[in-house]
Amino acid sequence: MDALLTTPIAAPLPAAPLTVTAAQAACVGLDVTANTATATALLRRAADEGADLLLLPELFLTGYELPGISGDPGKYALAPDDPRLDPLAAACAETRTAVVVGAPTRDVDTGALRISALVLDRAGHTAARYDKQHVTPNERAAGVSAGSRGCTLDLAGWRLGLGICWDSGFPEHARAAALDGCHAYLVGAMFGRGSGAQQRGTVFPARALDNTSYAVLANHCAPSGPYHGCGGSAVWNPDGTLLADAGPADPGLATARLDPRLLARARAEEPVLIDPSLVAPNLPRSLTTLG
Repeated sequence: MDALLTTPIAAPLPAAPLTVTAAQAACVGLDVTANTATATALLRRAADEGADLLLLPELFLTGYELPGISGDPGKYALAPDDPRLDPLAAACAETRTAVVVGAPTRDVDTGALRISALVLDRAGHTAARYDKQHVTPNERAAGVSAGSRGCTLDLAGWRLGLGICWDSGFPEHARAAALDGCHAYLVGAMFGRGSGAQQRGTVFPARALDNTSYAVLANHCAPSGPYHGCGGSAVWNPDGTLLADAGPADPGLATARLDPRLLARARAEEPVLIDPSLVAPNLPRSLTTLG
């Protein structure tokens, strides 16, 4: 990863609250149509709870089925105009709710396979795509290539930084979003039971507190590929405290109201994004050998 930014973008704080939902549900392996239907149902439930945006897990539209995806990327990788997304797009337009959903994609120019987050806006239009930057060794072995740039969304004055699963394990990734003016860090993931559950419960409060930003996780809650998702889709406050948690429910929603006043207070109390010590990670280091 490139050296950390040390001059944050001076993005203004949002003027009004934003309601987000992180959702989880079992998905059907390699059945994009069925999983789109599930995503559409979750979006309608989120809209009923007042959500402005719905976040869904990593590779939700196919399941975490790397051998099948890489074996036939022409069938399972989704393009921005893929007609299989039409029901979800129509629900976005009907409810005026945006969605970020995990799916495999292919690079238009090179054909490289990516693990991506597709973003549909509140009119149902494909607005953005983020490609996972920190792909795991198993994902690389399956032919997945890493993305080359971060992604920030602007929704009603809220700047939202996107991540996918292992991205969140690198503090620099969330910090890059925060220094790009993001007020919240949104991650779709596949954290399994056991060590994944421990990682889920440790990393996201830390990323929130590290950056005085809201942290939002949408995680799998059922078997998918070689894993069994541990659930726990959730939202954390900018001070690292838990705001909403879906627990193990299938399906489950964690809906939370992001409050600009709480965000402002957290950033006033912990000026980690404006302190002059931001330059420290890029300064030279000394080495002393002790005899």
